[in-house]
Amino acid sequence: MDLSFTSYNLHLIHTFTISRSSKNIEPCIIVELTHGGITGYGEAAPSERYGETPETVMNFLKSVNLSIFDEPFQLEEILSYVNEFAPGNTSAKAAIDIALHDWIGKKLNLPLWKLWGLNKEKTPLTSFTIGIDTLEVIEKKVREAEPYPIFKVKVGIPNDEEIIKTIRKITNKAIRVDANEGWKSKEQARDKILWLEEQGVEFIEQPMPASQLDDTAWLREQVHIPIIADENVLDVHDIPTLYGAFDGINIKLMKSTGLREAMRMIHTAKAANMKVMLGCMIESSVAISAAAQLSPMVDYADLDGNILISNDPFSGVQVVHGKLELNSSAGLGITFRK
Repeated sequence: MDLSFTSYNLHLIHTFTISRSSKNIEPCIIVELTHGGITGYGEAAPSERYGETPETVMNFLKSVNLSIFDEPFQLEEILSYVNEFAPGNTSAKAAIDIALHDWIGKKLNLPLWKLWGLNKEKTPLTSFTIGIDTLEVIEKKVREAEPYPIFKVKVGIPNDEEIIKTIRKITNKAIRVDANEGWKSKEQARDKILWLEEQGVEFIEQPMPASQLDDTAWLREQVHIPIIADENVLDVHDIPTLYGAFDGINIKLMKSTGLREAMRMIHTAKAANMKVMLGCMIESSVAISAAAQLSPMVDYADLDGNILISNDPFSGVQVVHGKLELNSSAGLGITFRK
């Protein structure tokens, strides 16, 4: 197996701001895994929140040696080797996992959703993210996002209420709120959420820092809408620690090390009667299409990372009136744009 990779800068249509950072360009690493004349594509979208940079991803990919394996079908052995090679590096590992799955789907001439026995008609609606910005720009973003029936609104700053009021002035569409650990005290989070409930918000994602799990458990008893974990959950081992504090989890391939672990997380969360959302970083259609293959299994989707950029190098899963539409092309169902 031959593994190669290229760094690529994704350009955001609007400055993307959350409670802890702001950016106009998001680097990703596109991976190509070639064997037997077939190439599988993968993607790493590193996040400094989880200790990764483009440089750490490329150093990891340079170091792994997949030539010791005969073929990509040796998925268990290959991914065990990759996961044990070095701690962390979750998006770099995800890129290899995604490329392996794309190769296998192409080799078998099946899209992954069909290989896994899923129904592509049961994909959920995806939310469209409205990042933190001036009220004027937020209003512009909402109007531009008219085709999308669900908004995911970033909050976690002093004027959260003004942001929501600005959106509600324009639309009564469904709103989901993500604080990205922005509320630091349980009392502040409680008051914010109780007000958001009155605005018809569907659920709250990661209201408080991941380190304040006990405070989040207290908060859950004070409010009446679901609380979904994001920064508190990376892989399947984190799920048992969330009982009593969260109602559901946000699975991102860049945190979970890829599709195989994400599948395990879905089954584990469902066994615990927790809601499941598939989320993303700012990503191209490679990683978004990979996650979308699993989407018929989950309750919520926030797979809009490729919609927020202007220079996606691939095409893949489409969003029509907010609904994820999988195609029947093999593997991830992606096409390289010339």
